[in-house]
Amino acid sequence: MEPYAEGTFNVNGQEIHFVEAGKRGRQIALLLHGWSSSWYALSPILGLLSQRFHCIAVDLPGYGDSPPLPEETTIPKYVDLLADLIEQISDSPVVLVGHSMGGMISISLALKYPILVERMVLLCPTISGHLSTSINIFISPITMTERFGLGRWLVSAVEHTFVGLTDRLMRPVSFAERTGISKADYEQLRQDARQSHQGRVRFECFYAMRNNDLRGQLGQVETPALIIWGAEDNTVPLRDAGVVADEWPQADLRIFPKAGHWPQFETPDATRRQVAAYLGLPLSSSDLYTPVGDAELERISDIAQFLSHSDVGDNLNQAQRIRLAAQCEVRTFAHGEMIAEASESSDELFIIQQGYVEVWKHPDGLDDPDHHHEEPQHVANLRAGQITGELAMLDKGGRSADLIAGSEGATLLVLTRDRLLALCEDDTALGYRFLWNISQAMSRRVRFVLWQLNRAEQRRLEEGQRRTTKPMARAAMPTD
Repeated sequence: MEPYAEGTFNVNGQEIHFVEAGKRGRQIALLLHGWSSSWYALSPILGLLSQRFHCIAVDLPGYGDSPPLPEETTIPKYVDLLADLIEQISDSPVVLVGHSMGGMISISLALKYPILVERMVLLCPTISGHLSTSINIFISPITMTERFGLGRWLVSAVEHTFVGLTDRLMRPVSFAERTGISKADYEQLRQDARQSHQGRVRFECFYAMRNNDLRGQLGQVETPALIIWGAEDNTVPLRDAGVVADEWPQADLRIFPKAGHWPQFETPDATRRQVAAYLGLPLSSSDLYTPVGDAELERISDIAQFLSHSDVGDNLNQAQRIRLAAQCEVRTFAHGEMIAEASESSDELFIIQQGYVEVWKHPDGLDDPDHHHEEPQHVANLRAGQITGELAMLDKGGRSADLIAGSEGATLLVLTRDRLLALCEDDTALGYRFLWNISQAMSRRVRFVLWQLNRAEQRRLEEGQRRTTKPMARAAMPTD
């Protein structure tokens, strides 16, 4: 774990413990843990998020180092308290990152206060509030017993006697059979869940989730969201993911194999890759806690805005354009500078951002001495927003023409084949749309070229007809 700062907020008299990472002054990412947990639940992605955001991971009242609410805990009370917190600490909408019950709180907050939330990343969010059968059979009786002081003492005594009874019950419920969680992380999560002073809030939250059933409301959520679920989640069952698929088709739902209720710990690389792509943060830094420069963030934002008016940006939403922008390299060329040569093998697609690119075609048969001295022919100028190099990128074949920067120079966005394939793997919908847009752009270009060829052929035929009819007309004229 990298260094981070800790502190306490006071919101309307309620103390909320938090840890923070990332550069202050940037957009805030507010991280919300789930039931029987603490801020540590989202620690695997805290460093990644801190590259772009000012991250604040809270201990919800009653958990971790935050004192409980003075009255009974409910999801609406958490929502109102967090809305007041956002108003206190942020001057713009935040990104919410919620795990389990924290996901339910995030969705509820977005429903009640949509103006406060820009985007959400939800990990195994509770939707119906009804946890799995295993939880209800094995864990809920212990939770109900913990509500009272004597019950908490009995549970602690049983755990001590039988070497962690609840640990043995919870591990198969919480984690996949082939989970990748480390022993140290597992021990920390279980320690968070065993804190004796949390008995009352655990009991209250167990029923608070049931009383906050979100089924029938997801269609009203306007906030974009990435939702990641473990295929072997036996805490919040996958039937809740089915509700998301039915009622909230706009949400970007991903289901990970070899992950249970904690994909951020069990499949950390895949989770980080998805979150990074969704929030426009390529995994390019080995030090996750090093903030990406302001200029880089501005560059990604500018590219995303530009892509909306390009050949490949048609029908992409803002989140998709940010994902695409984060994968593009920017290259600048001076007037007359060679961008790419004919016949060279390449795996790069160019999107012209500024200036224009001249396309020069060499005559056929360059090895033929009769054509050796022929000059390249200027074929076309490609303007800002257009693409070139798509064929070479798709089949890794040779380029068919020289590409040269125009009189104003040219700034190009460069996307490699490997990055495109990774994009298609990580985001099938975006990959499909992007490839479709490429094919549409190619189709328009081919149709225009065919139109030009047909016009040229028509003019050639008309010229031939004129030459044929003129002598005939002269032969038909009377003579003296």
